[in-house]
Amino acid sequence: MKHRIIFTVILCLALPALLVSAQPSRDLSRSSQELLPLRRVSLYSSGVGFFQHSGTITGPAEINLSFESFSMNDVLASLILNDPASSSPSLSYASEGSLWRSLRSLRVDLSNPSIAEILAGQRGQEIEVFAPGQITGRIIGIEYRHHISPNNALYSNDPWLSILTLQGIRSIPVRDIISFSFTDNRLNTDLLRGLDLLAESHDEASQNMRVVLDGQGNRPVSISYIIPAAVWKVSYRLDLSANQPLLQGWAIVDNDSDTDWEEVELSLISGRQVSFVQLLYTPYRVFRPVMPLAIAGAADAIAHESGTTTRQYNLQVEEMLMFDSAPQALARSAPAPAAAPSLGGGALETAQTRAAGDQFEFTIRNPVTLERRQSAMLPLVEGNLQAERTLIFSGSRAQGGTTINPLISVELTNTLGMGLPAGPIAVFDGGTYAGDALIEFFPENERRLISFGEDLSVSGNLISSGSRFITGVNISGGVMTINRRQTHESIYSIRNTSDENKRLVIEHPITRGAELTEPQSPSEQTASLYRFVRNLAARENLSFTIREETPVYERITLAQMRPEVFLSYSTNQEIPPNVRSALTRAIELRRIVDAAELTQRDLEAQYTRFVSEQERIRRNLEAVGNQSPQGQEYLRRMTALDNDIDNINSRINDASEETRRVRREYDNYISSLDI
Repeated sequence: MKHRIIFTVILCLALPALLVSAQPSRDLSRSSQELLPLRRVSLYSSGVGFFQHSGTITGPAEINLSFESFSMNDVLASLILNDPASSSPSLSYASEGSLWRSLRSLRVDLSNPSIAEILAGQRGQEIEVFAPGQITGRIIGIEYRHHISPNNALYSNDPWLSILTLQGIRSIPVRDIISFSFTDNRLNTDLLRGLDLLAESHDEASQNMRVVLDGQGNRPVSISYIIPAAVWKVSYRLDLSANQPLLQGWAIVDNDSDTDWEEVELSLISGRQVSFVQLLYTPYRVFRPVMPLAIAGAADAIAHESGTTTRQYNLQVEEMLMFDSAPQALARSAPAPAAAPSLGGGALETAQTRAAGDQFEFTIRNPVTLERRQSAMLPLVEGNLQAERTLIFSGSRAQGGTTINPLISVELTNTLGMGLPAGPIAVFDGGTYAGDALIEFFPENERRLISFGEDLSVSGNLISSGSRFITGVNISGGVMTINRRQTHESIYSIRNTSDENKRLVIEHPITRGAELTEPQSPSEQTASLYRFVRNLAARENLSFTIREETPVYERITLAQMRPEVFLSYSTNQEIPPNVRSALTRAIELRRIVDAAELTQRDLEAQYTRFVSEQERIRRNLEAVGNQSPQGQEYLRRMTALDNDIDNINSRINDASEETRRVRREYDNYISSLDI
């Protein structure tokens, strides 16, 4: 049955139109807003929005959803259709790049729009050309010729059409062709089809999804999806002028689409959701290997194992589509937070709030109407907080001896009964603007410091120093372990030149691996800071010392320690006397070892000289002969050297044995030390 388009529904943030066509029996007097209006919008801080259209439909219907191309991946991952009467609903859409592929599939390819390229793609086809006379023939091809101006300046490269006619080959400049047509009607039909496809795709930024519902009767229908949306923001105002400080929060919402929101239920979700885009809209093709054909030969015999029957689960399409997992609407009967005077002296009707898992949901109490490309500030929260004025002196900023002013701050306690999203705070004090502050997500009942200026009446600096001292020495198994403590001392000097007493928080950066020894504990501690609270009296000069200690361990193998290092440790007064006495004895034994090794090396050097001299005399003897007077002298000297070499060998053996003995004694002493 032929359908008729009967309405258009506005959409949401990044989507535009929702078209529904139904059978002629439908009530055509009802507007698109009445059939499937946009009922609900939920905006998330992760850059997406949840949109829900709902209404009552009678009989079968065809719904055309129009989405922007960049939203299609999110739509395919999240769209939920809830129609209790449709047993076989269907959803279809054109895949990405389908227009280009459709044009390429036609006999007349319009993916390359120039006339020359279209004609070049029809080589061999018969064509009727008027240029200006009628010429009929078959296309040979397109060639490009240089067109020369009268002054011989090359200025164009013009296409020429070559066709085969009954009179022979004709070449016609394409620019002279007035009109042409193909004699094959199939080509003309494909040409019209291509032009229709191009006309239908005039808005390349939008994609259509066709939803067909086969349900009967009058029933409620809803369609919901998640698409990219402008992130909602929050800004606060904090008034410190009153006896009890007042915090007021506003939500900033942007409708950056081309459609209007009309009377929608708006929810704002704070939290840090996992949000990503998976390319479901882009067709993917996987690589498949090419296998050789099994043309000849016998197949291998395979024995299949016995199997057991497994129950098969067949989940019907309608069962999946009818399960609506959209967030539940907030109960309108939820108690509203207590009214509080606004910054201007009135009372704001703020958003309803509730915990949503690990997130927090704010629902605007009244339906929201927001025109396209417009933004709005909506009341989010208002109430009194606990606040305590203080100054914050930052040790990180004061490092290096720099004189700084502490930050004017307030310590807030969230007593509003809800977590507050992160955002900027405009602070007012004494009836006027006092400065700006920033706050991260502020959980319920938690304390948080905010700063909005510098106190010029208070200044200070930080002087840091360090020292190292030995706390213990242990010798065992020939290894000496020295335990040291590295001390980090920080002295804060802060001066108050005003006549007011002030509460001061000193923020000191934690030294990694160090232990706080003075004071014994901080007033408060974060992952990277110690906080110490002090009272700063009027005209007071405050000096505050923080001391941290880091353990340092040094392991030394005594057998490998040089004598000068031995000497330095044996005279170090930080080392216990019994250790120094043991090291002194080790030094004496080491000197004996060194002396024995030196004696052995001297004897070995003498032996080397004797052998070298003997070799020299032997060469001279060979030159003069042993019968000459000179040769006889050489023989006498060689005999004397032999005696010296035998003697030195004996002494070297004795020295070597002595060296091994004293080395053994030294090693045994070192290894036996247990102090």
